[in-house]
Amino acid sequence: MLSESGFGSRKEVKALIKRGEVSVNDTVVKDAGANVQPVDRINIAGIDVNYQPFQYYLLNKPAGYLSATKDNHMQTVLDLLPTDLPHYRDLAPVGRLDRDTTGLLLLTNDGQLTHQLLSPKYHVAKVYRALVTGIVATELIEILAKGVKLSDFTTQPAQLKIVSQDSEQQQSLVELTITEGKYHQVKRMLAAFDHEVLQLERVQFGLLTLTDLPRGQYRELTSTELAALKKKRQ
Repeated sequence: MLSESGFGSRKEVKALIKRGEVSVNDTVVKDAGANVQPVDRINIAGIDVNYQPFQYYLLNKPAGYLSATKDNHMQTVLDLLPTDLPHYRDLAPVGRLDRDTTGLLLLTNDGQLTHQLLSPKYHVAKVYRALVTGIVATELIEILAKGVKLSDFTTQPAQLKIVSQDSEQQQSLVELTITEGKYHQVKRMLAAFDHEVLQLERVQFGLLTLTDLPRGQYRELTSTELAALKKKRQ
């Protein structure tokens, strides 16, 4: 419990316990294997432990990082977080962003919420901002709203918003809202209409947004954000 709460490695915590710096319900405990419950009053070196079984972090993912927990050759999104965060070893991204895709990524050790957020049953909206080649025609808004037939599946209805267009560069900036998360889905949907994605950023996931969160930085979800996420799943 102490290690998962960010008080050090298991080895470091055992040393603190052995020195008599940990008390449970006002009684010093020197047995590292002693059983404790979340309701117990735990104090370590004069600091009260507020144990939280689950952690929720919002990350503004930069390009070049894999949405994975570990990789033998490339950096993952966990490399952007301090290793002493509570439950660090159990954190995992909710869904994935391609290595070159930036933006909003939720990381948590709450497996049940992760499953629900990714389940097609709940239709969690994901908003992507994409810079694409070509001038996107307004007719594409209605076409995507009906779903797009790709080689292996037909997408659910999607919402397209044309943000801006550059006739000189022959590029368009669009926002696409989908409720699925198939492999390379946004890129494939736009490529089906000859619009190659040059840059892709996820700017919203459900009710979560990246307001004032710099690229490469993270923060904990607020209690309001977490309550709203869980309410939608009930």
